[in-house]
Amino acid sequence: MYQWDKIKVIGNYDTVVVGGGTAGAAAGIRAAKEGNRVLIVEKSLALGGAAVNALVNPMMESFVEHGEIFHEIERRLKEKGVTTRDGIMEYVHSTAEAKALVLEEMFLEYGGEILYDAVLTDCQVKDQKIEKIFVTTEEGVYAIEAEQFVDATGDAVLSRMAGVAYTAGDENGNNQMTSLRFEMGGIDVEKYRAYCLSLNDEFSPLVKGYFFESAMVRNKNFKLEPVFQKGVELGYLKEEDLVYYQCFSIPDQPGCMTFNCPHISSMKKNTDVWARSRAVTEGHQMIFRLVSFLKACMPGFEHAYLIREASALGVRESYRIVGKYVLSEDDYIKRARFEDAVAKGDWYIDVHSATKGLVHMEKYQRGEYYEIPYRCLINEQVDNLLTIGRCISTTFLAQASIRIQPTVIDMGDAAGKACADAHTKQTALSKFEGKNLI
Repeated sequence: MYQWDKIKVIGNYDTVVVGGGTAGAAAGIRAAKEGNRVLIVEKSLALGGAAVNALVNPMMESFVEHGEIFHEIERRLKEKGVTTRDGIMEYVHSTAEAKALVLEEMFLEYGGEILYDAVLTDCQVKDQKIEKIFVTTEEGVYAIEAEQFVDATGDAVLSRMAGVAYTAGDENGNNQMTSLRFEMGGIDVEKYRAYCLSLNDEFSPLVKGYFFESAMVRNKNFKLEPVFQKGVELGYLKEEDLVYYQCFSIPDQPGCMTFNCPHISSMKKNTDVWARSRAVTEGHQMIFRLVSFLKACMPGFEHAYLIREASALGVRESYRIVGKYVLSEDDYIKRARFEDAVAKGDWYIDVHSATKGLVHMEKYQRGEYYEIPYRCLINEQVDNLLTIGRCISTTFLAQASIRIQPTVIDMGDAAGKACADAHTKQTALSKFEGKNLI
């Protein structure tokens, strides 16, 4: 039995970021670049979060003016020859390993420290301030102290532990669907492309270049759906495997594609730990069926093979804090602007729902955007905490727009700057005005 007040403190920092995903890494990089002593606590063995561990390779299209950390990440990926924004497509698309390496290199170069393989276990709060967090490692449980904390866990784990108000899901408490992604090699991409184009597949108009993207959504008149239905008839697939199918080429890996599926439609509450575990086992079975089907029935996959499955679920949405401002779909519709903006968003409201199917609100024209205010990152309960990433203070629908990588990187960038400025001014994060961050 641990006595929390007697646990050894292994570090004291200006800023501790819990969760080293794209948002957390960007926050850590910017805060360290500005001069703060920064630690990132990461439960896995790489920075990048879902982009790396869940194999969410592409940064989805975004045409807003991004922050300096986003541009530095893209520049470094280009220098390594593993990213694409080549006129064929608008995604910043890279390998998971390259993205993890770039984030790690940037953070360490600016003087940051990383504690890998460490799981947040608890926190100590006094007078509306987190004084220390407790992490479980292979050696045991340790304490870490800091002036400021950033919750970049994706599930608002630190925020909830500290007593911050939160919510989850839609009006019925149901979350967006979760995926378990995978990658395949040995694909004749040109043969697959030619087959899709021969079906007049309007989703896949790319007729040249290494990149190809393909998709099928059940009951949405996709040209590939009859092929998948045939897979069900032949016993390769089950009906639930047809909910959503999507794959992309991988830069610098000829013959390889990454799959944004299967969608695990049986799981409606991403906040249930047992449901998450069942989703993993169900996802393993679905991937096996999809790989078998593609090899047997899809032109171009005759000699294909499974490279790997994601080591983390692709969770689109779970918990969200209730902050000092709740960004809503009305803000999306109005293209809202704020004096304390931390990021600009232009991705459409993109809901993958097990109960409602795909829900998309009208897309923006290029050049249109809304802003996310700093007040979505702070709360009424804890003064020295910022919450960033997909678990900030939004409605269910607005969260479906803010959750993409370019937006959360910019959010993290601004959060890191806020941490540095607040530290210099000796101002609590909850009292910091949040102006001039972008």
